[in-house]
Amino acid sequence: MKTLLKTLKWIGIALLLLIIGGISYLKLGLPNIDAPQDLKVEITPERVERGRYLANHVNLCMDCHSVRDFSKFAGPITPGTFAGGGETFNEDMGFPGTFFSKNISPHGIGDWSDGELYRAITSGITKDNDVIFPVMPWPNYSKMASEDVYSIIAYIRSLDPITTENKPSEAVFPVNLIKNTFPMPADPQPIPDKSDLVAYGGYLTNAAGCIECHTKKDDKGNNIAGTEFGGGMSFKLPGIGTVYSANLTPDPTTGLKYSKEDFIKLFKAYADSSYVPHEIKKGDFQTLMPWIMYAGMTEEDLGAIYSYLKTLKPIKNDVVKFEPDDLALN
Repeated sequence: MKTLLKTLKWIGIALLLLIIGGISYLKLGLPNIDAPQDLKVEITPERVERGRYLANHVNLCMDCHSVRDFSKFAGPITPGTFAGGGETFNEDMGFPGTFFSKNISPHGIGDWSDGELYRAITSGITKDNDVIFPVMPWPNYSKMASEDVYSIIAYIRSLDPITTENKPSEAVFPVNLIKNTFPMPADPQPIPDKSDLVAYGGYLTNAAGCIECHTKKDDKGNNIAGTEFGGGMSFKLPGIGTVYSANLTPDPTTGLKYSKEDFIKLFKAYADSSYVPHEIKKGDFQTLMPWIMYAGMTEEDLGAIYSYLKTLKPIKNDVVKFEPDDLALN
């Protein structure tokens, strides 16, 4: 009996050491990504303009790194918060923790090198070697052409500084332990020729991160295989209701039913200079879809995205897009 207890004791000690060693490796040994490259992005008018287009209308960096006003339809950016960070992404929105977007104006990134910015955008690692949970879809950005990432860097360097301080983000267990396994080296892909609508549309769809909101997630924040672009991811807006992402696959009864012309018009309606987001009242339909920013995409680019989406595997998923909060109806 004593021998058995002694054996169990040593097994317990060995298991404890293994657990401590594993946690130490996850916390201290990872992420195992190369140091930032020695990079100096030349800021040219062409790069700044390309970066402005991408950051505001395709990648939507400015949408997430500003504070949105959800008292108005589609949550337009609150004046005075542009690029200052502070937008909240939490468990109500399907994320495993509470994450705050960071200040990416020159006030927030002034002491970052271009190599550190490139690594953060494409591999999800900050200058302090902390891992960015992929609320920011850096796994998508890792596949963008390096020149497009350089343009985004040039653009955010050109912004007016806004003085805000970053709030710390916190993932829940076990994601707080395993998130250091997420980063991967950048895998930049060339921009396809615009004449190849499907390939070019696929590049833009990836850059826009459409899959991230239009795919169901597991409890660790990973996309559930087989639900890609099929919609149904839920986002709770306290006091308003729950919004569900639309099915973007070409399923004939539950998916993308628009013609290309109507698909483009759907976005461009929000680009009309006379459009003003209406106030949201109790029980009103609301959405997280940043229509106003995506509306700034060119018709050519929107058409290419449509062409790509129509090639996806159809998924039958009839999404009820909005359920008002019970409190909102009282």
